[in-house]
Amino acid sequence: MAAVMKPGWSKPSTILFAAEIPANEKAFAFALAQATEFGADLILFHAYDTLIVAASETSGIRYYDYAAAARSEMQHLQPLAQRVKDAGLRCEIVVRPGLAADQILAFLRERVIDRIVMGTHSPGPIGKLLVGSVAEAVLRTSKVPVCVVGPDVVAGDYRKYATRTILCAVSMQEASHVVAGFAAELAAQHNARLILQHVIRPQERAEVLAGRSIDQIETDLLSLIPHDLHDKIAVQTIVVPGDPTEELLYQCRAQQADLIVLGAQGASAFAAVTRHGVVYKVLAHAHCPVITLSPVVLAECGAKADIPRPSEAYIAGVF
Repeated sequence: MAAVMKPGWSKPSTILFAAEIPANEKAFAFALAQATEFGADLILFHAYDTLIVAASETSGIRYYDYAAAARSEMQHLQPLAQRVKDAGLRCEIVVRPGLAADQILAFLRERVIDRIVMGTHSPGPIGKLLVGSVAEAVLRTSKVPVCVVGPDVVAGDYRKYATRTILCAVSMQEASHVVAGFAAELAAQHNARLILQHVIRPQERAEVLAGRSIDQIETDLLSLIPHDLHDKIAVQTIVVPGDPTEELLYQCRAQQADLIVLGAQGASAFAAVTRHGVVYKVLAHAHCPVITLSPVVLAECGAKADIPRPSEAYIAGVF
């Protein structure tokens, strides 16, 4: 399947940083680094759900001052905006009242945005298994790739935020053509090594192998790479049996990956608050940023929704 992807997805010209107050410094640093690399405009977007109450000088009646609230939120983001401008990039601050996920998705319908960068932090041993409602809602329904900087991501300043190795989770399902194709485009842009990893669950081993060897399946995975990129990037394929989350995180460390690419096909709100969601657990524990492609992006690229088995109805990802 020849996936049709927008050039801006792998080479963004406008990046939206979903800013908190106080800002997630690590996530902002990655957003600024990506904008700098591509010379992209950076939009600092913040949604707030608190309003400043003011009193009229003439009547003394208390009222909600929307303008004052917006000004207050914008002041908090000015130092970040100055850092963007100091880097020689164009920056815009956008603040809106309302729920963060709703406002981000609404803004995507209004403006041409190529990528979203956002942080997620989940303190505590139980919280680390969760992503957070804002990130979860955005990565499931965004119409552009979403780069998530999780709580365990190692700061990238020591390596100047270079992307040398990209790890992409795939299977032989149709959506993986889109995910692998996007990862290959990223590898070409960054001149990076690309690793395609397919993890076979133990209960699926007989069905997936179907008389084939692991080596044969690894060779088959190369067909996921667009023909015009075969000679432009270095590709390695890895097929292993085991737990998808554990194996992906292991390879992330072993291969010293700088970026993970995942498809969020099948991601659900239920998976976000259970321990079943592969995508969400990877986001919570990965040592590098993770770029996800939502079901909306996959469908726009021509991928049909894969029908999960009953036992996997709430398993996130395209493994």
